[in-house]
Amino acid sequence: MKEKIDDSPFSVTGRDPDNGGQKQDTDLAIREKYESGDYDNYNLDKEGEGQFWAAVPNPDEKDAAKAQSCTELPFWVENGEVPDVENAISPQILSKLAYARIRVPDTRVEMNPAGRQTVNLPTWVWLDEGRYRKLSVRASVDLGGGREIWARTTVVPEALRLDPGTDSARLHPGSGECGVEDDGSIGTRYVKGSGKKAPPCGVTYLQATRGGGSYTLRSTLTWSASWEGSGGAGAEDLPNGEFGGRQDVTVQEIQAIN
Repeated sequence: MKEKIDDSPFSVTGRDPDNGGQKQDTDLAIREKYESGDYDNYNLDKEGEGQFWAAVPNPDEKDAAKAQSCTELPFWVENGEVPDVENAISPQILSKLAYARIRVPDTRVEMNPAGRQTVNLPTWVWLDEGRYRKLSVRASVDLGGGREIWARTTVVPEALRLDPGTDSARLHPGSGECGVEDDGSIGTRYVKGSGKKAPPCGVTYLQATRGGGSYTLRSTLTWSASWEGSGGAGAEDLPNGEFGGRQDVTVQEIQAIN
């Protein structure tokens, strides 16, 4: 703390350092606070017994005024304690920070037939089980004295929604939403000999694409989110995430002579 204030006192405010002509007076007031005001020589005689807590602007907050809205200067907290001040870091806040750092894979379905589709022949759709699985991120803050606050946020694939890209198609199931099976899979991998069966997850195109064009098959995977942390399970819900993918599909007709 002493090194930081010696370098730039105003930097500990958590706000933009440009405050015009009053900056010099503010710097002097801040330095006095920690040298001889509220603290005696930066609490150096208490080193190891606690730590200073300070405001940290959220770099992802687009509203500059909101990002720099905390005016609380750094204050001393004994080891193992959580300060009772507005916006002090908490398991709830940590759960949201962890949620923001979860990276799910792009949504891309597997299909059979894998290439060109055929009118009135079901297209089986599924997701690779090994790629779309439960993901977790843990965030924590060391409070000192062997204590920490923490939160672990977990997201799990919940359902796959299909949009065939044309009204001339039939979805399987009819809602176009494929749920998660007991083994964690979504959709069923095609097995030889199942070509004319209705797939548990898929689409049957009823009209061929024309002129070298294609339909855009859109697949949207919903991930449900939950969290737990120091103090127990999370009481505040996190929003589900929806991540979509697009694949061009060409559909052909098979000519037959009777």
